[in-house]
Amino acid sequence: MALRKNEKLAVEKILEDLENYRPKRKGWTWRKKLPKGTTVGHFQYDQISEPLKNSVPLPAAHYFGNIDPQPDCVITSEIASGRFEDDIRRMRMAAWHGADHIMVIRTLGQSHIDGLIEGTPEGIGGIPITRKQLRASRKALDMIEEEVGRPINFHSYVSGIAGPEIAVLFAEEGVNGAHQDPQYNILYRGINPVRSFVDAAVAKRIMASSGMLQIDGAHNANASAKRAWKVMPELLVQHALNCAYSVKAGMNKENIALSTVPPVSAPAPEFKMNFIYALTLRELFKGYKFRAQMNTRYIESDLIDATRIHVLDTLISRLTSADVQSTITPDEGRNVPWHVNSIKGVETAKHTLIALDGIKDLLKVNEEKVRPQIRELKMRAILFMEEILQVGGYFQAAEDGFFVDNGFYPERAGDGIARPKDGGLGVNTVIPRDQDYMAPVCDHFGMNNLPDRIEKPCDLIKGCSLHSPEKIQFINELDESDCVAKRMEPILKDRVANAVIPEVEWAGDGWIQLDMTIPDKEEYAEAAAIEIARRLGLEEPVVLGKTVLHPSEGVYLEVKARVPFKLDRNSLKLPEKPYLLEEEEIFEFFDKNPTRVVAGTVGNDEHSVGIREILDVKHGGIEKYGIKYTYLGTSVPPEKFIDAALETDARVILISTIVTHNDVHVANLKKIHELAIEKGVRDRLMLIAGGTQITNELAVSAGMDAGFGRGTHGIHVASFLVRKLRRNK
Repeated sequence: MALRKNEKLAVEKILEDLENYRPKRKGWTWRKKLPKGTTVGHFQYDQISEPLKNSVPLPAAHYFGNIDPQPDCVITSEIASGRFEDDIRRMRMAAWHGADHIMVIRTLGQSHIDGLIEGTPEGIGGIPITRKQLRASRKALDMIEEEVGRPINFHSYVSGIAGPEIAVLFAEEGVNGAHQDPQYNILYRGINPVRSFVDAAVAKRIMASSGMLQIDGAHNANASAKRAWKVMPELLVQHALNCAYSVKAGMNKENIALSTVPPVSAPAPEFKMNFIYALTLRELFKGYKFRAQMNTRYIESDLIDATRIHVLDTLISRLTSADVQSTITPDEGRNVPWHVNSIKGVETAKHTLIALDGIKDLLKVNEEKVRPQIRELKMRAILFMEEILQVGGYFQAAEDGFFVDNGFYPERAGDGIARPKDGGLGVNTVIPRDQDYMAPVCDHFGMNNLPDRIEKPCDLIKGCSLHSPEKIQFINELDESDCVAKRMEPILKDRVANAVIPEVEWAGDGWIQLDMTIPDKEEYAEAAAIEIARRLGLEEPVVLGKTVLHPSEGVYLEVKARVPFKLDRNSLKLPEKPYLLEEEEIFEFFDKNPTRVVAGTVGNDEHSVGIREILDVKHGGIEKYGIKYTYLGTSVPPEKFIDAALETDARVILISTIVTHNDVHVANLKKIHELAIEKGVRDRLMLIAGGTQITNELAVSAGMDAGFGRGTHGIHVASFLVRKLRRNK
């Protein structure tokens, strides 16, 4: 089944015949980088990759021939709808905007379970973890990557007590990358240290067998420490432990990625601290990959603030290096995992990476300034590692609370997370193997007494599930009342009924967002915003975010509320789309057909901003296309428009009118039309009206050739002039 860009993705089709579906590819795929100096449109780029077949370019792309250069590094979209069937739809949106690493972590933030679950229950927690969810997601991504023309990496989490079993499941189902870090399990999930590291060895070997990219979880110490900038030496140690252990377990360096997070954000002096840390990381861990992410602990409810942080952190990626650029939105700060926030995060990363293309060739790091600071961080990390060895190793250090301690090592605050080496989940569940232990499975970790002349262990059982996928037992659903089919029933009914319902998270959820500014104190502003939403007839209004403009002068608020109705798609009156010519065609026409225009604001109207934006080259007005104009100013009498057109030999009169009381705007337009007839020049003049209250229908009824309203730009008027002048020839 191929996707068509003018049709919605039918999730129900994805779910068909899943039992027989196999992923088209396994393992991580990097972007295909283009040579330095590659030309796209009018520009040369040094850090881009192959273009997409189908995409949505950045908003300003129409100024540059709709080019959509793709950065050289992989871009993540972090999706958090909580329902995998809606994740799939958002995956498609994100891919069109340039994401090729799809990472799903749900609203509850739970990235671990303690066993394998079948079917598609909604309440299992943080990630797509059942075989059906994974297979449906990978099937959809296989189709989406065909649509956009680039491989897309699907990501999940190999963690928790069931980590090795989950690693096998992921290898079977074509998951391309995963978080795997035994230290995260110990510090944040309370899993026994011995069990965690043994599980990790098995999981890492399985991940390596299918070429998965591994991302560690060291950044969580940064996110959870009270003073994140003080755990920088510890973060280096955590990265080192996981990298070394992964290599020992059989992973290749090129498939091991450090999850790097800048430790601070403004109002701290963030750049000089974050930059030094980033430089140190990349020096210490040459040969490994870097997944750059902004620090989620500083995300509040303000989308603009999150974007500022994201841009500055992505600047560090360009000034150092990043193989994977993650994207984060305020979702984690306000638990509103909206479709649009995922897309805005991807666009922020793409925009910043492209904008900073080649910046390392333009700037030079001040080695005299940074070298002592880099050396200091390295030395603190080395001393930290030496003390771990002195106390008896990692397990003892974890028990002694070495980690997430808010002292800048060797300073200690005594508030680190302490985990007993002889306690925790799964304690005493690791037992020695017998000397004659043998397992007929591939990619086995540790001692395995196989018979002689066996090429691969699973030959003993005529193939394991990694090599013989027909042996995989696919269970569609365990609970027929808690499954994707039940969740989709109302959605399919609405589709058959041609219903249009706004959504932000799930299909048909009915949520919308309102922005408003209330000129009062914070508590009154919040109460007023809720009441305004209720009086508008909206349901369940909630204030998502507040920005105090002044303690007593006003507050800007974002409100979400539910719309209590559905629209009939067939009854909607569609707006007419303006017919725009290509800019080159407009340039060529006016180069060959010089045209003069007279313009001004009519009557007693003193508004000038709108007409100047239509005229002036600075605002993309008609002047840029070679059209000569005479601007008459504001409060221009109707007679003066006609006289000026005759004096300057103009073909076109542009009339701006904003004031509308007593329909004075209509009277003025009719007057100009009638004067042109009286003087016998109506046939040679093109009369065009514009203004916030003008529509084409109103203007034509008043004798104009056309009318342009709110949202009009110079290219709209220029396109109309070309078409009209061609017809008049």
